[in-house]
Amino acid sequence: MRKYSREELLDRVVDALLSNGLAGASLRPLARAAGTSDRMLLYYFKDKNELLEAAFQAVAGRLLMRLEAAFPSGVTTSPSDLLGRLGAAIREPDMRPAMQLWIELAGAAGRGEEPHRSVSAAILDGFLVWIDSRLSHDFDGDRSAAAALILSVVDGAALLYSVGRADSAAAALAAGVKALNASA
Repeated sequence: MRKYSREELLDRVVDALLSNGLAGASLRPLARAAGTSDRMLLYYFKDKNELLEAAFQAVAGRLLMRLEAAFPSGVTTSPSDLLGRLGAAIREPDMRPAMQLWIELAGAAGRGEEPHRSVSAAILDGFLVWIDSRLSHDFDGDRSAAAALILSVVDGAALLYSVGRADSAAAALAAGVKALNASA
């Protein structure tokens, strides 16, 4: 068995989580997917929770990198335009696995499971900051409320897409854009 670095193992675990979701998130299946043993994972990570925290943060990091490519730092826009563009972005095939995992992670967090609850709160806070940073500087509304609304509509649309309700997701996104335009 080849010895991998911590970063290589983490990348492989992230790929496994994106492919299989939380269903395969126990230590042995993750080790198998990473091409190593569970003991080697525990050499690099204190326990399964530390591994999952690092993996979930890495998934969020990948998602942010993808969003950074579409919405570079320093480029700002109106809340309605940002919502419309994020709504289109989550439909991209390369975004679906991360959005599916996010839905699963949020569900586990809602049940109070750790590390899902604490890591999802940290990821959510990071996305709220990211959204706020993309809002136009001349937007004089409540920035944190606008960011929370955008995130809520995007996450709700992702949930609707995941259960095969693309028409409802598109309608929710359009209604969100319309509401944000009306409040501008």
